[in-house]
Amino acid sequence: MAKKRIRIDMEDSEGARYDIKLEGNVTREKVLKIFEMMDLMNIEEGQEAPNLDSVGSKIWNIVDKNYPIGKFTSTSILEKYEDEYNEPIKLSVISTYLSRFAQKGRIERTRTGREWSYQTIKLLSKERT
Repeated sequence: MAKKRIRIDMEDSEGARYDIKLEGNVTREKVLKIFEMMDLMNIEEGQEAPNLDSVGSKIWNIVDKNYPIGKFTSTSILEKYEDEYNEPIKLSVISTYLSRFAQKGRIERTRTGREWSYQTIKLLSKERT
C-alpha cells in the first residue's frame, strides 16, 4: 500500500509562508486539526468574492457580513436578503437554512419568547500579553 502524502502551502496576509507536509497514516481528523490550527493563526484562504450561486450561500453571506457579532432573527435576515438581492424569499426558507446552520455548529440558536434568535459562533484564540 502506498503512503499517503499531503502538502499544504499557505501565505498569510503579512507575507509569512507556511509549508505543511503530512505523510503516512493521514486521516480526516488530522487534516481537520491542521485547518483548526490555520484558523487559530488567522490564516484564511484567498479573499475571493463569496460564491453566491445558491440560496444558502446568499443567506450565509448576509449573516457573515452583517452579523459577525450580536444576535439576529430570521426576520432581520429576510429584510437584508430582499434589500441586497432584490428578490423575494419566504421566511420559512430562511428559518430552515438558519436551523441547518445551527445543526452544523456555525451559529447558536436560542428561543426568545415566540421566536428564535441566532448568533454566529467564532473560534477565539487566547492572546498572550
